[in-house]
Amino acid sequence: MLSIIVPSYNEGAHIYDNLKTISDTLDSAGLVYEILAVNDGSKDNTGDEIRRAASSIKGVKDAGYEVNRGKGGAILHGIKMSTGDIVGFIDADLELPAHHLIEFVRTMEEEKCSVVIGSKMHKESKVDYPPLRKFVSWGYYVILKILFGLKCKDTQTGIKIYNGDLLRSIGSVQKVNSYAFDIEQLALANYKKATIKEMPIEVHYARSGSFSRISLGAIFKMFFDTIGIWWNLRIRKKYSL
Repeated sequence: MLSIIVPSYNEGAHIYDNLKTISDTLDSAGLVYEILAVNDGSKDNTGDEIRRAASSIKGVKDAGYEVNRGKGGAILHGIKMSTGDIVGFIDADLELPAHHLIEFVRTMEEEKCSVVIGSKMHKESKVDYPPLRKFVSWGYYVILKILFGLKCKDTQTGIKIYNGDLLRSIGSVQKVNSYAFDIEQLALANYKKATIKEMPIEVHYARSGSFSRISLGAIFKMFFDTIGIWWNLRIRKKYSL
């Protein structure tokens, strides 16, 4: 059983069609799945469109709520509701194509790894993104390797799958809801000696999505949150793992 979480904020114009694409893609691979569509307190008709999808598209479940919690909060909510042996998430705008989910699941099964993540920094990835984002990605790679021993070159790409029990155990103790929630998840997975595999991706930039763009202010907050994660994990040992 595969659980895919789709965090959604103000995606009303696209969410129904994109959920249908995810469902059709997973169906074509013969997978047993649930799609947890999480409306993160959107101000548009995202909630209505998700409810429409849940009533008419195979595997789609309405997992939304009314008060905005941010992308991390939306994914953590989905994790709590998940039932799959494998649990993952993908950005609602599908700038990262849904077919990657099939490739990731196959890799997890074949290589017996616990975590499979997309990486813009993989040498086989097909992506063109701003030099500032590339600089930040490399900078974080160095920082995370020093702080946590993480060897992942890109922690922020919005498509990942985990062993379900592993992710639910991590999600139950996570303290970060902001952009650094990815870093916290991977740092905790690494702390639990999980095998993490990076995969190439292709990115189809179509528009300015609410969850897919990070401001400079968010980058600084992510840095300070990262230091807080290190402090709580390595110094204060506040995570009950």
